[in-house]
Amino acid sequence: MIFDYLENNYVDHVFWIFYVLNLIFGIIAYKFGFAKKLPLLKSLIIYILLALGTFILTIFSIMQFPMTESLIIISIVMGLYRYRLYLERKNKKES
Repeated sequence: MIFDYLENNYVDHVFWIFYVLNLIFGIIAYKFGFAKKLPLLKSLIIYILLALGTFILTIFSIMQFPMTESLIIISIVMGLYRYRLYLERKNKKES
C-alpha cells in the first residue's frame, strides 16, 4: 500500500523515504516499548545499531514486505499501551 503510493509519486527516492519512515517508526516503537534510562554513550550505541538494523528492514520494504506498515501498527499499539499505563499510574497516585 505505501510502496505503491511511493513508487507512483517518488520513483527516484523510494529507498531513502522508506529508510526514514522505518527509522522514525522504529525509534518510536523502541522508545514506547523498550527504552530505559541509559547513559549517553550507551543510548548513542543503541540508536546507531537501530539505524543499521533499519537498513535491513528497508530492503524488506523495497521487496514489498509490509515492514513499514507493521512498524506503524506497532508504534500505535505501544503508544496506546503507554498512555493507558500513564493513566493507571496517575489514578494510583490520586487514590
